[in-house]
Amino acid sequence: MSTEQDVRHNDRTHVFHSWSAQRQINPLPVAGGEGSWFWDFEGNRYLDFSSQLINLNIGHQHPKLIAAIQEQAGKLCTIAPAFANEARGEAARMIAERAPGDLNMVFFTNGGAEATENAARMARLHTGKHKVLTAYRSYHGSTSGSIAFTGDPRRWPNEPSVGGVVHFHGPYLYRSPFYAETEIQECERALAHLADTIMFEGANTIAAIMLEPVVGTNGILVPPPGYLAGVRELCDQHNIVMICDEVMAGFGRCGEWFAVQHWDVAPDLITFAKGVNSGYVPLGGVVISQRIADTFADRIFPGGLTYSGHPLACASAVASMNIFEEEGIIDNARSLGTDVFGPQLRALADRHPSVGEVRGLGCFWALELVRNRDTREMLVPFNAAGADATPMVEVVNACKAQGLWPFSHFNRIHVTPPLIISPEEAKQGIAILDDALTVADGYYTG
Repeated sequence: MSTEQDVRHNDRTHVFHSWSAQRQINPLPVAGGEGSWFWDFEGNRYLDFSSQLINLNIGHQHPKLIAAIQEQAGKLCTIAPAFANEARGEAARMIAERAPGDLNMVFFTNGGAEATENAARMARLHTGKHKVLTAYRSYHGSTSGSIAFTGDPRRWPNEPSVGGVVHFHGPYLYRSPFYAETEIQECERALAHLADTIMFEGANTIAAIMLEPVVGTNGILVPPPGYLAGVRELCDQHNIVMICDEVMAGFGRCGEWFAVQHWDVAPDLITFAKGVNSGYVPLGGVVISQRIADTFADRIFPGGLTYSGHPLACASAVASMNIFEEEGIIDNARSLGTDVFGPQLRALADRHPSVGEVRGLGCFWALELVRNRDTREMLVPFNAAGADATPMVEVVNACKAQGLWPFSHFNRIHVTPPLIISPEEAKQGIAILDDALTVADGYYTG
């Protein structure tokens, strides 16, 4: 068995890490995990408030999910996408049955970025139009197409990229680009802005509007009531495909199978990955409405992947969805949001002046940290790096020192644990976060 020194040496010598300056990182060697916890080689345990990359919805090392992968490996490890396969067909059926509206077919990918790429391809071919509209505060992946769809600063060093992508402002009442003071105003003005964008870009050129129903990495931005229905109406009015990127928000994260169901809206395409099988085996895909699937009934769809619908991945997805239902995981996520995370995180805001806003659903929450509540000055600047990011680094380190592994982005701490976390564990993590926020309070100037 490898030692910590072996793992660390091989990593630093041979592993090229994503989103990193290679000499400036020191990855933690992880020895194991179970449920909502993982631990290092020295026995230090961490409560996983990040679900790794907000994908470990079912927790570490769920025995039923491991058994399903092992059973499938004993039957058939892999088969090309051109064949019919039991695990692939069953996974597609189960996903389609849980999707809203008439989304009835599934194109499988290896992850979320490939899903958004292929969803946009479907929309362009279906409509015969080429533009895709996405929000500035968004992340849709890092392949050449998906990074172009992305609105946040990770797009910048990848430019110039593919053309035909236009960004717009989505709703964000706390920092409203529309100077709104209420949710109703924010909804009306955000929809008016999107309608103007469609007008100025030309509805006859726009194939799709792609959006995260609840924006993930860029703030856990819960849309105001009526916004997604308004987007649906604009899409119908102008023959535009509505794509909901549920890679992060889907499969129970927001207390529904798909987050968009919280507002009773059915898009034309849904992209998924992450929570579909908690990343035990790489898997993603596009859930496709019947009318878009019909476009390719007698017309070749010009896209494919060697590992599309990999049997091990699909078997794990089937097992995961069964576990969700057998163990009431979606109900657990919903009740954790209403009974634990919502009230207890808002109580943190009452105690800590550095907490400007708390927002979220289910097991998908954000604390926005500020230096001044009146001006809403961010604790660290937008896209902070180096010394500018020091306050947030200190808050995160204070969490880790007490055994809590948080997810942070810019000036926010995201509370996104596995959906199987117990109320007691959730409260334990919030107590650590409560203590760590005193670090942020030290920078408060209001």
